[in-house]
Amino acid sequence: MSFQTMHRRSNLSPNLLAIAIGMASIAPALADETASAAPANGPLELQATEIGATQMSSTTEDTQSYTTGPMQTATKLSLTMRETPQAVTVITRQRMDDQNMTSVNDVVRGTPGLFLSEASGPGRQTYKARGFDIDNIMYDGLPSSYSPFTLAVQPNLAMFDRVEIVRGATGLVTGAGNPSAAINMVRKRPTADQRVTLTGAAGSWDDYRGEIDASSPLNESGTLRGRVVSSYQGADSFRDKEENDHGLFYAIGEADLSDSTTATLGFSRQNDQTNYFWGGLPIGENGHHLDLPRSTYPGTDWENRKLQVDTVFGEVEHRFDNDWKLHLGGSTSTVDGEFSGTYLSRYAGPLETTAYQSHHTDKQRAFDGFASGPFEAFGRTHELVVGASNRVYDATTKEYSPYTTAWPIGAPKPDFVRDGKTRNVTTQDAVYLTTRLSLADPLTLILGGRLDWYDYDDRTADGDYKVTRNLTRYAGLIYKLDDHHSVYASYTDIFTPQTQKDLGGKVLEPIVGENYEIGIKGEYFNGALNGSLAVFQMDQTNRATQAATQLGCPELTCYETSGKVRAQGVDMELQGALTEQWQVGAGYTYTRAHYIKDENPANNNQKFDTDMPEHLFKVSTVYRFKGPLEKLRVGGNVYWQSRMYNDIALASGSSYRLEQGGYAVTDLMAGYEVNKHLDLQVNANNIFDREYYSSIGTDVTWGSTENYGTPRNYMLTAKYKF
Repeated sequence: MSFQTMHRRSNLSPNLLAIAIGMASIAPALADETASAAPANGPLELQATEIGATQMSSTTEDTQSYTTGPMQTATKLSLTMRETPQAVTVITRQRMDDQNMTSVNDVVRGTPGLFLSEASGPGRQTYKARGFDIDNIMYDGLPSSYSPFTLAVQPNLAMFDRVEIVRGATGLVTGAGNPSAAINMVRKRPTADQRVTLTGAAGSWDDYRGEIDASSPLNESGTLRGRVVSSYQGADSFRDKEENDHGLFYAIGEADLSDSTTATLGFSRQNDQTNYFWGGLPIGENGHHLDLPRSTYPGTDWENRKLQVDTVFGEVEHRFDNDWKLHLGGSTSTVDGEFSGTYLSRYAGPLETTAYQSHHTDKQRAFDGFASGPFEAFGRTHELVVGASNRVYDATTKEYSPYTTAWPIGAPKPDFVRDGKTRNVTTQDAVYLTTRLSLADPLTLILGGRLDWYDYDDRTADGDYKVTRNLTRYAGLIYKLDDHHSVYASYTDIFTPQTQKDLGGKVLEPIVGENYEIGIKGEYFNGALNGSLAVFQMDQTNRATQAATQLGCPELTCYETSGKVRAQGVDMELQGALTEQWQVGAGYTYTRAHYIKDENPANNNQKFDTDMPEHLFKVSTVYRFKGPLEKLRVGGNVYWQSRMYNDIALASGSSYRLEQGGYAVTDLMAGYEVNKHLDLQVNANNIFDREYYSSIGTDVTWGSTENYGTPRNYMLTAKYKF
């Protein structure tokens, strides 16, 4: 019986809950079985193997692990997953390599609780969590604004050691944004030893990739270290005529200025090109799928998008003798992109092409400095972080005409002429403080606060607005039940500025996203395996709704802050080592997001985002053999999501519910270490060749947003190390 058939017969969530709880129960059972055999403070033994004999490191490279040690993404405090009172995930370097991930899109698709949407186009992906869009991506803890509608930069994974994800409101570390998640891309660092890795890959549809990764000390004492990563990928697609090219150059240097001070300076350039990024396949005038072949390419011969991303970043960290440290970090990046694109539309009745061209230049600068360390009070040791940050987002768009909705299908490229320019500059300044208080041996309280000054400066028109001294709050209480388990409760929030004005002509107060969460976490084998179960509720309040009266309104329409959306759900996850040979990353998430009150009364108590599935189940695993087969490893992934739908308005005045039913996609992997230098790996994706839509149509007139998921495909990868 297929997953889709099962879903039609029942809700299916009890089955998935049973699966997830069963997975989570493996870890405590293993811990209980082995605890009696382990000496106090010693390694846990499992069938003559040792896992986690020492505390896990934050760096995941060379660990072969699906988990990590302490992270700072949630609060700036260095906390393990068990110590963090929110749902957290790490996608390690090993997991990226096993699943042949190359961009942040692959990370989002593989991370529990995150959803990759192509509703804005296959090259304009939206990332979602807990019912809301993710609008910030962090790099080494510095937030960067992400918008899928213009440039939609997809960071190349070749330069990253791991990706840390915190689900829920993350205003303490990101400032303004949606209550969804923080995605923190953590870069590779130079290594203490000399190494070079050459990678070559070849796959379906002429997908070829080459990569070199070289790291070495640069002086005899090893106080100066450097690393360079360069990669290039060129690929066609299962869609006719589609072409993609991706290039990357990354260089980083690290210097020990003294025994206590380390400085880092780096540069990266990423180039991306594609001729399929905007729109997708249309739906029929009756709202139904057209069921076109998966190979259908709806674009034009002249369609193209080119991006270049240049980033310079640096850090200085000084470690004091009293275990305090001072960390200063900054980055500046410029994204330069031009796209000429089309999508199929019915503005005049029959299918025609909407054609458009624009040029975008986005400049982002970020600086963050904080001091952290322990302090003594009331006979106990606590921790404190105090810091300040600054962000500037300078976006310039050059418009071209004609922007036409009636361009004949297959017609040559219009004679685009620049006819306009817009520019806006957003500045955020903030100060923040976080503390971890040891209330008792088993009880810890984390408190945090942040003040933000937000300034939106419209350099083209009269659209300026400010938010002054917005207070973001963070609170988490963690109670250790025993050596392996903790329970927690937390509250976090985040703000989103809005532009609508009230009857007095004043800009509305920001939208507030609040995350309430309770859960239990387990940590086994000194952190080599982590499990969690959480229940959450998120309320987004102060959403603009039209004012009940418009008398005296100085604008075209006046609003008030009475709108509200609520998301509720369950989050389960298991990540790390079940045995010394067996790594697993698995998670199940249920999220129901609905309107409590909206500007459109018809939305009240209705689903907030119908083309995001309520249920997501993801599992990835790898097993390394011992004995005669010790050079062999095998693994795979399963991705399952429940149905998604859109109610399509028809010309007759009725509507049709367009659906993509629940579906599962299965991938397999096998690797073989030929010798200490050469490693071979083959990935087979969507092995059952499941046909499904990764995004579905939204509108008969302009909603050409249907995109098929990738059919069965293969990739062979060879790595040579010396």
